[in-house]
Amino acid sequence: MFTWFKNNPAALAAAFATVALGACSGSQTVNSRSLAVVHEGLKAPAGTEKVTEAVDGLTVGHRLMASKEYELALKAYTRAAAEKGLNADVLSALGSANMHLGRLHHANELLQLAVKKDPDFVPAWNNLGVVLMSQGEYAEAKRVFQLAYGLDNGSSEEIRKNLTKVIAIMDNTEYSSPNTNNDFELVRRGNGKYLLLSTSNSG
Repeated sequence: MFTWFKNNPAALAAAFATVALGACSGSQTVNSRSLAVVHEGLKAPAGTEKVTEAVDGLTVGHRLMASKEYELALKAYTRAAAEKGLNADVLSALGSANMHLGRLHHANELLQLAVKKDPDFVPAWNNLGVVLMSQGEYAEAKRVFQLAYGLDNGSSEEIRKNLTKVIAIMDNTEYSSPNTNNDFELVRRGNGKYLLLSTSNSG
């Protein structure tokens, strides 16, 4: 057989080429597999929780409100509006953020829309009362707080405090300055209860 290859140099060259290509291909496969392992990186420690979805804008906004990052919170709530639509939760949150940024008229409009969307949504009523206090509308704020307190069956300490404060201001028995409305508390929906969103004091 070697004699045949010797007498047919072209066939011998083709055979060597085939063997060489096979070797290269095998080498490339090994190299590509090695690179794939390198680029996979280190495995996460056992028990690490996998994140399967991004945190929604409403949750991010609530955290930013608690940190008094009101402009960033407003941006997060705007993203939530794109994600969820303008439901009562989102409208109430947008109104609360706008109130902290001093845009009281716009905050009032957003919260009015929220309670129209969901007349039983307690946080929107409470936060509307806080905005009305900031606008000096004490009688209307009292009515709104009473409505929120009734809808909540008197179970929210924050709303009770807000109602007590506005009554004291109107009776002029404890508070003498109209600027005391920055002690009023905003709330949001929580797990079965209403959680403190932030105080209206932006300081």
